[in-house]
Amino acid sequence: MTVPVFRELLEQNHDLEIVMVSRNNFADLFQGIPNLIFKGINIDDYKGFLGMRKLANRLTKEFKPDLVADLHDVIRTKILNQILKQKRFSIFTIDKEKEEKAHLTDIWNLEKRQLKHNTERYADVFRQAGFAVILSHQFRVGTQQKAGIGLAPFAQHKGKMLPLEKSFEVAKILSEKYKIYFFGGGKSEVDILNQWANQISNSENVAGKFTLKQELQKISELEIMISMDSANMHLASIAGTRCVSVWGSTHPFAGFLGYGQSEADVVQVKDLSCRPCSVFGDLPCYRGDWACLEELQVQQIIDKILPLKITN
Repeated sequence: MTVPVFRELLEQNHDLEIVMVSRNNFADLFQGIPNLIFKGINIDDYKGFLGMRKLANRLTKEFKPDLVADLHDVIRTKILNQILKQKRFSIFTIDKEKEEKAHLTDIWNLEKRQLKHNTERYADVFRQAGFAVILSHQFRVGTQQKAGIGLAPFAQHKGKMLPLEKSFEVAKILSEKYKIYFFGGGKSEVDILNQWANQISNSENVAGKFTLKQELQKISELEIMISMDSANMHLASIAGTRCVSVWGSTHPFAGFLGYGQSEADVVQVKDLSCRPCSVFGDLPCYRGDWACLEELQVQQIIDKILPLKITN
C-alpha cells in the first residue's frame, strides 16, 4: 500500500528522492517510480540491536539521507530509529492509531465507523516531514486490453478466507462464461489449485509459475481479480485492475481496502455485530462458528461479476 503513496508523493514533490528499504523480494513492486531507489536487504543479516546498528551505519553511509520516515513502527524499526536519532537524524513515524482500531474490533462496540485509510497514514508521515501530498485514491489502469477473471482464494489467516468449497464453486460457475486464472502462494496452495484447474474447464493455474513482476503483469491484463482481504487485492490496485474483495472477520472500516477499489465491490456479511473482531484476521472466532465467512453466499460474488461484459 506504500506504492501508490510514493508514486503520487513524488509526482507532487519533484525535488524529493526516496530510498525505500525493505526485503529483497519486494523490489518489483516499486519498479518504474521516478526518483525512488529501492534498497533491498536480507533481514536475517541484521538481527537484534547490533544488526540494526550495522544497518543504520550502512544506510547512512551509502545514502546520506536528510530525513527518515518509518512507515512500519515495529520493534525492529523502533530500535533503528533510536540509533538514527543518536546520529542526529530527524525521524517521522506512522501513527497506527491502535486505540481506534482496538475500539473498532471490540465486539461490544455497536457503533462501527470508517477509520482513516492506511495510505493516508503513510502520507501523513511525509506531511509531518513538510511535504505536501494529496492522494487521488484512484488506481491507474496499466494494460488497456483486459480479459479473464483472476481468483485468489487464499489468505494468511483463517479469518480472512472464504471456505475453499465456496471459492471452488465460484470458479466453476464463472468458468462457464469466462476464462479463470488461479493465483496462490505456497506449495500446498499450488497443489490445490492444480487440482481445481484439472476439474474446471476453461481455467488455468498460474500460482507458482510467475515472478512477482510477471504476476503483476498478468493481473494487469485481467478484467477483474477476485481476492480475499489479502495481498492479491493490493496487487490488483498496483496493477490497475478492478478487484472484488471478500471480507470475513476483518472489515474495510479498518482502512485496508485496496487503493482505488470500490466499496461497491466489497463482499461481506453486513448484519453481524461482532464484525470486525480483528484488524488482520489472525484471532479465533468469538462465536466459534465463523459466521462471517460461512454465511457468505457464492451468489454474492457472482452478482458482482455476471452483469459485466467480459472477454474470454
